[in-house]
Amino acid sequence: MSRSASAGRRADLTGATTGAIPAYQRTLAHLTVRARLLTAVVVLSALTVMIAGGTAFALQAAETDERIDNSLSRAVAAFRTVEAGENRAGQPFSSVAEVLGEGIRSRVPGKNEGVLTLLDSKSHLQPAPETRSLRLKDDLELVAVLAEIPPDAPSVPRTVSTSVTQYRLIAVPVLRSGDPAFGLLVVAFDRSAEMSGLRSTFLTYSAVGLGALAVIAVVAWFVVGRLLRPIRLLRDTTRRITESDLSERITVTGKDDLSNLARTVNAMLDRLQRAFGSQRELLDDVGHELRTPLTIVRGHLELLDPDDPDDVRATQALALDELDRMQRLVDDLMTLATADRPDFVQLAPTDVGRLTDDVHDKARGLGDRRWVVASRADVDVLLDAQRITQAWLQLLANAHRYSAPGSTVRLGSEVSGDRLLLWVRDEGPGVPPDEADRIFERFHRGQADRISHGAGLGLPIVAAIAHAHHGRVFVEHPPANVGSGVVFVLDLPAVDLVDGEPQPVTEMVEYL
Repeated sequence: MSRSASAGRRADLTGATTGAIPAYQRTLAHLTVRARLLTAVVVLSALTVMIAGGTAFALQAAETDERIDNSLSRAVAAFRTVEAGENRAGQPFSSVAEVLGEGIRSRVPGKNEGVLTLLDSKSHLQPAPETRSLRLKDDLELVAVLAEIPPDAPSVPRTVSTSVTQYRLIAVPVLRSGDPAFGLLVVAFDRSAEMSGLRSTFLTYSAVGLGALAVIAVVAWFVVGRLLRPIRLLRDTTRRITESDLSERITVTGKDDLSNLARTVNAMLDRLQRAFGSQRELLDDVGHELRTPLTIVRGHLELLDPDDPDDVRATQALALDELDRMQRLVDDLMTLATADRPDFVQLAPTDVGRLTDDVHDKARGLGDRRWVVASRADVDVLLDAQRITQAWLQLLANAHRYSAPGSTVRLGSEVSGDRLLLWVRDEGPGVPPDEADRIFERFHRGQADRISHGAGLGLPIVAAIAHAHHGRVFVEHPPANVGSGVVFVLDLPAVDLVDGEPQPVTEMVEYL
């Protein structure tokens, strides 16, 4: 198949698919959400008005027909009584004409009602003009229809429509022994006239319904607009968001579903901003910190004398040392980069007393210090034991770095109210006041860090682990009469599990 033929077939298929979609669906697809909702509201309201009005009209029309039929049945019953009686001379009726005449005289037509008699299919008698009854004789179409009624026809109500009006009538055949003539007594109501009041009422109802639909449309336009305001704000906000600026947020008011949607989008934007910020910080940190060791290694390799074994060994040792430092730096940066992820910590019931002893055992391998457990909280708390151990050991390593050999480093755990406090105290020189608020920032180096070429990421990692547990880390100096040094405290929520539900810890056991 040629390319042009394939294109033509695709065009045919596209046209067929488009043609298969109903026109109203294609029209709705081009409308805004506000217009669609407004259309739905107006259409549903119109259907409600039409169904309610149509049902009420049908019920009222049926009630009118029932009223007419009851009147017709009473007329027949009255005529049968007259027919079974006697004439004015006290004798039984001898002819059909005599019966019809008495039937006419005994029936006084009401409003929109008429009486007519036919003798041998021809108009015979009707009430006098002064009765102001319905003049059935003048409607020749009706007379022609009545003339076709056979003698054995049942006396039941029926509806007959002519060019003059619509009738609801009953025809009573009249026969008399000894008289070959066939008579017909007809009692009829002008059904159109009876229904005119009902139609007038429902025309008024229709006008009021149209006015109500107009009011509903106007009110719905503003109400739907107000309801969709969070979506418009969402649209405008997302338009203003760029790769370099994720600070835009949607103003949220109310507690409905759309407001909750706006809050959810704001939370998503917060997560995206943190993710992009972490990514940007990681790239900046990598570019900033890895450049120096790479430059050092490159410089020594360029100056290396391959014929000098001592120079080769010294350069190798330096390169390996720098590579180890870069590896530690990359590991620390990866830890910080993942600190904002939901799975950064895995909470589980943890025995804090046992955790304290385990951390103490690991700390003794850091160096020549007196490692002392000053307090131990024997409680079970929801923690990520591995991350807390990492943070606690980082504080202990920091204490080892800043303290003198043989000095005492104390650690402890305790519960204060609804908080779990894990702390480390050393006997070092302490933290200068101007650095107390900066030591938890990335790549901030104290004096000891500058001597040991530290990357300045240890305490920021501790802060990230504490934040992931919805806690914090802070530094305190003991009173002058207690001694020198500094105290680092991990302040975490004291929460345990009771029957599968988180509960605050209230028990506290201290070991001094």
